[in-house]
Amino acid sequence: MIYKFKSKAAGDLIMLGPNGDAMLRLLGREPAAKGIFEPAAMPEAIVALQAAIDAEEAARAEAEREALATGGERPAAQGISLRQRLWPMVEMMRRAQAHGEPIVWGV
Repeated sequence: MIYKFKSKAAGDLIMLGPNGDAMLRLLGREPAAKGIFEPAAMPEAIVALQAAIDAEEAARAEAEREALATGGERPAAQGISLRQRLWPMVEMMRRAQAHGEPIVWGV
């Protein structure tokens, strides 16, 4: 499945199914073909997404510190980070919240 998030306050955002599912789970929602983020819920959602991004970056930094401390190899990059995957949604939420517009998908 492909998610297409829409809002009158921002351009459409397309996210592949596994990434969209993971993002919805981070926000405490079950993945669904249709849904809505209301403007009132967006500040909490933005904080949750930023917390997940920060946690991933902290874990990556800790792994690098441990590798340097033990003289081991620096861990290889894991591909696309959560920051890269979630930043477009964070920005969309900020714009939608500022304009009082919901974000919908599947409609």
